[in-house]
Amino acid sequence: MLIVRPTSDKKQSQKNMTDLSTMYETVSPINATVHGDVSIKPVTGFEFAQKINSVPVLATEFAAAASDMALVFSGDDDELLPVALLGVTENKNLYVNDSGQWAGRYVPAFLRRYPFIFARDGEESLTLCIDESYTGFNHEGRGERLFDTDGERTQYLENMLNFVTEYQRQHSGTKAFCKRLSDLGLLEPATLSAPEESGEVRRLVGFQVLSRQKFKAIDDSKLLEMFRRDELELCYLHMHSLKNIGIQLNKTADVTEEVTAATIQ
Repeated sequence: MLIVRPTSDKKQSQKNMTDLSTMYETVSPINATVHGDVSIKPVTGFEFAQKINSVPVLATEFAAAASDMALVFSGDDDELLPVALLGVTENKNLYVNDSGQWAGRYVPAFLRRYPFIFARDGEESLTLCIDESYTGFNHEGRGERLFDTDGERTQYLENMLNFVTEYQRQHSGTKAFCKRLSDLGLLEPATLSAPEESGEVRRLVGFQVLSRQKFKAIDDSKLLEMFRRDELELCYLHMHSLKNIGIQLNKTADVTEEVTAATIQ
């Protein structure tokens, strides 16, 4: 659990991790017939992410993200993924300021690919889609066109397709890493707790962290396998990143007293 300086404990409230479906409001498969005259203004603000408190991160992002945000694990079975905690309350992203600008050092790839996303078409194939509710989506030629006058993909759309394709490839490798942690029984449920001025104790639930005790007890042969796959580095980066939880809590205005220590057990 998260250790904070004691305050009154009149009431407890529990909040889950963000439902990311709220970020993409109107997802549509991209095709030349429907989007032939569509242009996309580059994303310059992150208003679309102001109400999300967590996003998935790829294993390849751990080194860059761990110094800036807490990395935990969320989901069950095949859906288990590492996520970056962006806030400690529901509907509040501490990394987006009141002007909609990113206030952190690192922007997760999940956000950098917006407003594009892959959607599964059947069991095997993936289709590139776009969120038509994005404020930069327009028919007036502002920004980068998706298709040229001949109905062919522009270089901009090709670049975004390549970015999302690479994201999906890295996503598969990340899921394999998470499955290994789960199969080895190294993860345990965790709860983040913090008192509010009202006397309530806010609790963020629905995530897991690496158990140090179980990690130290891994069989030597399994440990060697993880070392050769560069997975030990990922484990240590995850544990190192948890210090950022205390930093996030101290940025939260409705926490009654400064957090003096932050640990997850």
